Amino acid sequence: MILADGSKMEIAKVYPLDAVFDTPADVPEDVKTNKRYAGLDSFTISECAAKVKADYPKIDILVHSLANGPEVTKPLLETSRRGYLAASSASAYSMVSLVQHFAPFMNEGGSVLSLTYFASEKVIPGYGGGMSSAKAQLESDTRTLAWEAGQKYGIRVNTISAGPLKSRAASAISKGGPKPFIEVAIDYCYENAPVKRDLSADDVGRTGAFLCSPLAAAVTGHTMYVDNGMHAMGMVQAVAVDQVSGA
Repeated sequence: MILADGSKMEIAKVYPLDAVFDTPADVPEDVKTNKRYAGLDSFTISECAAKVKADYPKIDILVHSLANGPEVTKPLLETSRRGYLAASSASAYSMVSLVQHFAPFMNEGGSVLSLTYFASEKVIPGYGGGMSSAKAQLESDTRTLAWEAGQKYGIRVNTISAGPLKSRAASAISKGGPKPFIEVAIDYCYENAPVKRDLSADDVGRTGAFLCSPLAAAVTGHTMYVDNGMHAMGMVQAVAVDQVSGA
């Protein structure tokens, strides 16, 4: 958070947001009366956008960095319709809604960015509850929104597919054995990625900064991999597989 001039970046304002609700009419009574929402108002996407526009009539960057799958610990075969649709709503459609409401007051040349995961393309055991489907939707929507929002508003839309990182979100995924799922994934990628190095949040942040900057003015509709090249691998070293599996 230290800027080039030595000062610390300060967050000017934080707006309440629950990205599964588009308008006040969408909020059920049990949510309105829930103690977690006590004292909060205007937390739907449309209300949040209106508040931001009132304070900042024009913005340049919109980052969608949120996801939720209430049944993420369940295999897809055991996922309920409600859990599947909830994952899609929170993790994919929320991006569509945010672009709908924020794009009209973004500057031309602005950038929209989201975060996806390789489970959208390949099977990642333990990443369940319909989250793999939601990420596939997010990537498809990124391409379509890049076209539609690009034509209508002149803004760019991209997504980053990051490799496994030990984060709070990752801790919610199934443990899947003697080692937590995320630790297995991190070890596996470290041993088998083309570039053998630890992946960090800074790696993702720097790529995000690039995609949101004028340096990426011609980049849109793209899924950018930040995973030390792991996405390129079709076959891995047998010794690495043995180390990860514990065989």
